[in-house]
Amino acid sequence: MKAAILSALVLAVPLTQAQASSTSSSAPATATSPQIIPIKPKSQPEQDALGLIPTPTGLIEPDTMIIDANTAATLDPGTFATQTRFYSGGGILQYVSLGVFNGLNVGASMSADGLVGTTSPVGVRTPQAQVKYRFFDGNRYVPALAVGYDGQGYDYNRLTHKYNDPGRGFYLVGTQELFIPGLVFSPEVNASGTNPSAIYGALPITYTIENKAELMAEWDNIHNFSNSRVNLGVRFYVTNHLDLDIAVRRANQSGYYSDGSSRGPERIIQLRYVGNF
Repeated sequence: MKAAILSALVLAVPLTQAQASSTSSSAPATATSPQIIPIKPKSQPEQDALGLIPTPTGLIEPDTMIIDANTAATLDPGTFATQTRFYSGGGILQYVSLGVFNGLNVGASMSADGLVGTTSPVGVRTPQAQVKYRFFDGNRYVPALAVGYDGQGYDYNRLTHKYNDPGRGFYLVGTQELFIPGLVFSPEVNASGTNPSAIYGALPITYTIENKAELMAEWDNIHNFSNSRVNLGVRFYVTNHLDLDIAVRRANQSGYYSDGSSRGPERIIQLRYVGNF
């Protein structure tokens, strides 16, 4: 009887430690409350020679962004993330984010049009700032909530010297796992950076497939139907720290902007790496 009790305790300790390390906030998840911002573990570790399950060596980091839209997830303190987006015309958009305190992230981004290939001249844009603070970790019935600011726009117009898709500005976002495990909804409202009096919205949804890939869909920039955009993509979890995104922005749009650039669907590729400092 004593041997059985000791064996149960030996198994319980590493399992408890693994569960505690998989939460994205300082408060551990309870047995009766589902994890609100899923941190997707890699494949389940196999038992060792003694039949014990070792503590996982790493976890797939939470999605702080989807394609253009945000989630309520934040980087842990002492963690950094870099995201590189390759977009049309040989452009590169680079993000750097830092986990400063629990629930608080700060970062910056900068884009350069025509940096890849033979396009001339190369247009380097003004750096933009990002700040996010998750003020509520969420529970079984209320989503995790975060507020933030994102000044980064997309598709710089050389005639108007403004972004065709302006920066998100100040926003409020909630993230909640829905009825199906791995199905996560992150609705958002924001005041556009170019028109602070106008309220916009975003309805992003993602579905994780066995911790290997994630299907992503966004209905973004919702203010009037003609200017809203649908973004679709797939995220591959290459390692527990490296993601690869293949996506299409503005899948529902067509035509041209005032500078002659295409307003239709745009293919992008993104690489995201998360590490510690």
